[in-house]
Amino acid sequence: MPRALSALVILFGLLWACGGAAAAEVARLRYVTAIYLDDKGGGMRQPEGVACNDKGTLIVADTGRGRLLRYTIEDRDVKPAGEIQAPQLPAPIRLQLNSRDEVLALDGKERRIGRFDAKGAFKGYLSPEGVPAPTSIVPRSFRVDRSDNVYLLDVFSARVLVLDPDGKYQRHLPFPAEHGFFSDLAVDGRGAVFLLDSVKALVHVAQRDAKDFSPVGKSLRGHLSFPTSIAVDGRGIIYVVDQNGGGVVLVGRDGSVLARQLAMGWNEGLLYYPSQMCLNDKGQAFIADRGNSRVQVFSIAR
Repeated sequence: MPRALSALVILFGLLWACGGAAAAEVARLRYVTAIYLDDKGGGMRQPEGVACNDKGTLIVADTGRGRLLRYTIEDRDVKPAGEIQAPQLPAPIRLQLNSRDEVLALDGKERRIGRFDAKGAFKGYLSPEGVPAPTSIVPRSFRVDRSDNVYLLDVFSARVLVLDPDGKYQRHLPFPAEHGFFSDLAVDGRGAVFLLDSVKALVHVAQRDAKDFSPVGKSLRGHLSFPTSIAVDGRGIIYVVDQNGGGVVLVGRDGSVLARQLAMGWNEGLLYYPSQMCLNDKGQAFIADRGNSRVQVFSIAR
């Protein structure tokens, strides 16, 4: 082999190795287990929502059966911990846990958010107070931050409403002028609010105390099909769930695509029309695998 060509091959090898090392630092979703059953041995039916915390609590919105399921998580061990009857919410689709272990659940039919105490007793609906006109609210999704403030994705009035833990209006953020359809939002530990545009496959962000949203990088259309859920970890990595493509795309704060992980399928570790995703600070990820009628648990390895 000529010396010039040999040197070129070595150079490419070094670049590949460096690239591989950099890629290895990107968070990887490693399959841990799948959850199918409740505490009585009954199955789920097209679950769409999951909520988790650092205490080892997992709540599942068993959408097709109109109920909430509670589990305890310890490492790879998953134990059913009872059912929360929710006749007030015939089709729960989005869940959140607050600092008091209360469960907030958005119903897909009623378009209302119900509240349950730590023991599962229904406490009534979240009723926003003092919201400026228009007073009609149609939530598509919501988030609860570390101070228990509630962020409502109001698709009727094209805004994100910020409410205190009791539902009193604090402020709002208008949607960007140019957008398709926002299906989900996330709030990070620094108070930044992220919006997911499913139609344009684009993430927008409003930093803490900002009055407007701005795009995070460019459209992700080349990396996914139809995104519907978003989550942000403690390092600022954005996780975008591709519903129609059965995968998860990891995005940096600058909008750079870090990786696409998982794939569509029926085997454990694969996804079929996934819905909500939640993360905790213990390095665990939970995905409502709607099309497979299960919830899948992953560890986040770096």
